[in-house]
Amino acid sequence: MTIRSLLLAASVFSLGACASNTAQTPPAAYGPAGPDAVAAYEAVTYSGTGAQWRNLGQQELAERINQPLANGRARNVIVFIADGMSLGTVTAARIYDGQSRGMSGEENYLPFERWGHTATIKTYSENGQVPDSAATASAIHTGVKTHNGAISVYARQTLESCRSDADLPATLLELAEARGLSTGIVSSARLTHATPATAFAHVPSRNWEVDAVLPAEAVEAGCRDIARQLVEFDHGNGLELAIGGGRAAFLPSSAGGQRADGRDLTAEWVERGGAYADNRADLLASPADRPLLGLLASSHLPYELDRGEDEASLAELTELAVNRLQGDEDGFYLLVEAGRVDHAHHGSNAARALADAQEFAQAIERASELVDLSETLIIVTADHGHVFSIAGYPRRGNPILGLVHPDAPDLSDDPTPPATAQDGRPYTTLGYYTGPHQRPAEGSLTDAEVMDPDYRQESAVPMGSETHSGEDVIAYATGPQAHLVRGVMEQNTLFHIITYAYGWDQADED
Repeated sequence: MTIRSLLLAASVFSLGACASNTAQTPPAAYGPAGPDAVAAYEAVTYSGTGAQWRNLGQQELAERINQPLANGRARNVIVFIADGMSLGTVTAARIYDGQSRGMSGEENYLPFERWGHTATIKTYSENGQVPDSAATASAIHTGVKTHNGAISVYARQTLESCRSDADLPATLLELAEARGLSTGIVSSARLTHATPATAFAHVPSRNWEVDAVLPAEAVEAGCRDIARQLVEFDHGNGLELAIGGGRAAFLPSSAGGQRADGRDLTAEWVERGGAYADNRADLLASPADRPLLGLLASSHLPYELDRGEDEASLAELTELAVNRLQGDEDGFYLLVEAGRVDHAHHGSNAARALADAQEFAQAIERASELVDLSETLIIVTADHGHVFSIAGYPRRGNPILGLVHPDAPDLSDDPTPPATAQDGRPYTTLGYYTGPHQRPAEGSLTDAEVMDPDYRQESAVPMGSETHSGEDVIAYATGPQAHLVRGVMEQNTLFHIITYAYGWDQADED
């Protein structure tokens, strides 16, 4: 055994002695710890008053000192995007997840929060201080920023992007296919929705999901709708896997769909040699040797809180995708989107946003258990945030969805009545700056009312739908070159980190 191996073994042993069972130590295959690492740091164990916090601090210090650099080349890359997962959403989901398992919640960690490689990501678009999903996901998938509403086209391109000779930025999925990798997309939203569409489509308007909505000038310019672009995707040997919602955009109106051209794109997928499923049972039984298109709902998949027993969870779909793709010796690229975190926030419905964020974390944990992290780079991030807040001085362990109950004045654990605002009425810990649900003129909220999953939190500025925020989001990484995800970064830099981790020629990204 080399000195390097002995040091790593000592590091793992010392961490295991003091760390919680949720801690994840990167494998030695990541590469050397660096020129200054001469000995593994052994966490100090304290007893007596304050030992709980000192030992927690020592545990986290040891994890950081002993963490090896994530060197090496990635054979596989998985990008997880929770649409709209602001930093506040991560915090609230962490507490929600902990409380669902009997903890006070604040001390909990979501699995990806223990990876150790993080960055704050600037989300502005080429023309917007506050962005939309089309522009932000395009930045991740193409390496360049574009304007709000655009799907993987250069900034300010419009109908000229539809020409057969148009200058378009290549996406990660297209580049992967050109190099012989397997590729896949999983989303709880429509596959034609903004974030998943940026992986395979180029279109000047995110709204052109189906041909029926294309303006006459777009048709004349040669523009193709997003659903059609998915089925006609011809880079490499085509997509190996695409699972999500949005079935209506692929079917003619005569079959209950929305297409005006009479085409059944699901039948065309099968004619091209693929397998098609429109329900969980058929999806799980689909042949592994054929490209798979799964359209499990007419529009978006159900929220996690509303999902039936015969409907697949995001974690289950992620597991299916990873198992199918990782058989390719050349590697794979997979995009997994938790699209409905964003939708729940737009409706100022925190319960469904947090439940979908919790399921997103479970999908990430499932994937990280299935792959070899010495050769698989996993990046977890959001495309943008929301104007979602956690405030009001609730006591520790206060139900995250509940009314604010302050700590006891005598510092005991005795129950306390709800805190009140200047109007003398209780209020919730969670709220929104903009949104459709304002504080009524009279009446007081109760704990039972606000803990109902259908409750919509109050917002300050009345709008038909809650809006995105312009704040930075967080990126988390593990696997080869994960240490490059650090500090404050432009969103499009994630693309360049991914291509570098793959070992692709950085001058050949177009």
